[in-house]
Amino acid sequence: MDEQTSNSSYQHSTIEEHSSYHRYSTAENTNNNDDDTTPSKRKCPWGKILVATILIGIVTFVIIDSLTTKYISTGFQEFLTWIESNLVAGVFAFMGVYFIATVCFVPGSLLTLGSGFVFGSAVGVGYGVVLASIAVFVGASLGSIAAFLLGRYLMRDCVRRRLVKKYPVIEAIDEALQNNGLKIFLLLRLSPIVPFNAINYIAGVTGISLKDYVIALIGILPGTILYCFIGASAGGLAEAEQEVPQPVTIASIVVGLVLAFIAVFIASRYAKKEFNKIIEQKQNSKAGEGGQNEDDDMIDVEEGLPVDEQNNVETGVDMDN
Repeated sequence: MDEQTSNSSYQHSTIEEHSSYHRYSTAENTNNNDDDTTPSKRKCPWGKILVATILIGIVTFVIIDSLTTKYISTGFQEFLTWIESNLVAGVFAFMGVYFIATVCFVPGSLLTLGSGFVFGSAVGVGYGVVLASIAVFVGASLGSIAAFLLGRYLMRDCVRRRLVKKYPVIEAIDEALQNNGLKIFLLLRLSPIVPFNAINYIAGVTGISLKDYVIALIGILPGTILYCFIGASAGGLAEAEQEVPQPVTIASIVVGLVLAFIAVFIASRYAKKEFNKIIEQKQNSKAGEGGQNEDDDMIDVEEGLPVDEQNNVETGVDMDN
């Protein structure tokens, strides 16, 4: 009886000692991992801060200028006048200016309408609309791709770490855009009421692939052709730079609202499916971790027993009897 009590006490003390050692080792590894990740977390992304500061400064200047001095608008008028007498060089220069305007959040409607008039006056309305549409599409597409890459470089990691990984709803929206971004962004591009410059940077923050984003840019062609045609039909550059006729504005708003609603509906539908998948995966992951923890606990207990006692646990037979 005393020997059995002694063995039991020895077994209990051995298990406690092994469990304490296991907890200490786990805590030490956790601390080491925290020490390893702390420097990377504290590292300041000076490059991103510099780029973001310059971009914010440019956007602030554009907004203030549009409300006060209008230097940018005046510069566009002089630039379009220069294109009239330098058509060949003006086409490539126009693409470059439109590229910069797109990246810097400068509204491109003035350039689009003005290009329709300038190229239409130089080569005729038909060819002028085609030439203006190509120039606008190339410049706007290249600028939107650059803005997309800037948005992804500046904010994608931060948004993914602070929002996407923490909130299942945002993760579901991100997954929906990653898997079905082409359909959603194509509809958004077709809608003239969706801010073109803003959506470029917003897309960079989401999970849509660069390939789908570039293909979806085809959606800006109908609006581009319409605005170039309106500019080509104007009687002068000043008239082309005025507001779009009221019927066209009303029709654009109605069509834009319908397309935007369809895009939001499709995005919500796909996001709901992805949300259900994420919840199901997390539940399965928790269930798997629970089973793994039970197995680890059993192994830890067995490793803390003497050899004879381990055999007893494995075979279910008491060797003392």
